[in-house]
Amino acid sequence: MPSHEMHEHTIIAMQPNVTSNHPIHILLVEDEFLISEWVAEALTEQGFAVETAANATDALRHLVSGLVDVLFTDVNLPGAMDGAALARRARELRPDLPVVYASARMSMADPGTRVPDSIFVPKPYAPALVGRLLAHAVKSAEQRVPA
Repeated sequence: MPSHEMHEHTIIAMQPNVTSNHPIHILLVEDEFLISEWVAEALTEQGFAVETAANATDALRHLVSGLVDVLFTDVNLPGAMDGAALARRARELRPDLPVVYASARMSMADPGTRVPDSIFVPKPYAPALVGRLLAHAVKSAEQRVPA
């Protein structure tokens, strides 16, 4: 399909400006399989290293054992821990971890319900835009942390 090919080229052309020698490692937490696959593929095409988790428990395992530069989590997750609780727990483990939330519910748009210095992205979103936000979140966090 020509429109699909054009969409892929648009995403590739909008790669984030990453100046480091290593890719930014994203932990994508999304319980909807098709959305997770689509976003992970789009972010990988933009030059990110993407790990996925379908729930908060798996995400915490990644945070403890893997290299994660930024947490990108859906707010509505299955199980006892939603994305907001996951972000709070992630910040207990890694106080400087950048967090980007995604949700179709606008209640998370209120900064008071999120961890400090986090970003909220309303669904539906364009992965190309999210890639830029994720790169910005990592860059901003690096600037806040003394060398």
